[in-house]
Amino acid sequence: MVNSWPSNELGRPSFQALQHRASTPLPVVYYAFDLLSLDNRDLTKRPLDERRQTLQGIIGKSGVLLSKPLPGSIGQIEEALRELGLEGVVAKRGSSLYYPGKRSEDWVKVRFGRRQEFAIGGYKPSDPNFESILVGYHDKRKLFYAGKVRAGFTPHLRAEVFARIAPLTQPDCPFMNLPNSQGKTRWGEGVTAEDMKTLRWVKPRVVVEVSFVEWTRDGNLRHAAFVGLREDKAPREVRREPLSASWRARRHSQGSDGLVGRQPQMLEPPERCTDQICPQSSHR
Repeated sequence: MVNSWPSNELGRPSFQALQHRASTPLPVVYYAFDLLSLDNRDLTKRPLDERRQTLQGIIGKSGVLLSKPLPGSIGQIEEALRELGLEGVVAKRGSSLYYPGKRSEDWVKVRFGRRQEFAIGGYKPSDPNFESILVGYHDKRKLFYAGKVRAGFTPHLRAEVFARIAPLTQPDCPFMNLPNSQGKTRWGEGVTAEDMKTLRWVKPRVVVEVSFVEWTRDGNLRHAAFVGLREDKAPREVRREPLSASWRARRHSQGSDGLVGRQPQMLEPPERCTDQICPQSSHR
């Protein structure tokens, strides 16, 4: 079993690069992470550690890479992967068997979503408040559009956010880089001149915390989701954060109902992660 992943300009696995590879050729690296059969012999009833040991002997100098276990404690692994900007890992028991077509608690995805603060500069209206908010960050005293945020809202949170931004309505778009698209984009992050006719603009005075998978090559957020309001952050202080900074500052936990961002919890019980941890790109 193998996964193929192109990398971005920083050498990290990139799902977006995989989607765009037809138009922008990139080198692809193949990682093998399991072996289910060999010479017509079924290996699915053998432990994962044994299957991987056999796999290592087969790969040899073929050029296919082996997805190796990560050394260290759970905390050390989490910190290292966040520093690298990776999305997460798959935690696996070394003694686990392989059950085709079935999910098992022996293989568990652990996601490390990126987070940072953004200022709200607009929204797409929808009864009774909005469908999505438009968020951005400051750079040299100018507000740059980062993306649309639709996910993460409960009706209560949507009403709470709308109550904060509705009084801040203004006629002009505060984002200096909109419109940024001439048509629909793959992830729907683009804003066309036609789209702008249906949007509402607000003074960027409300700060929210947003989780997301990655920055796209066009500088927009992919799979953004609302986490909470940030009353402790001034809008002018909102900058596009480097990867290592986007998670270090998430230690506050006061408040309730999701109105203040919280540090994501590690997988419980943590013993599940101790047998073997492989890169997130290894899917069962």
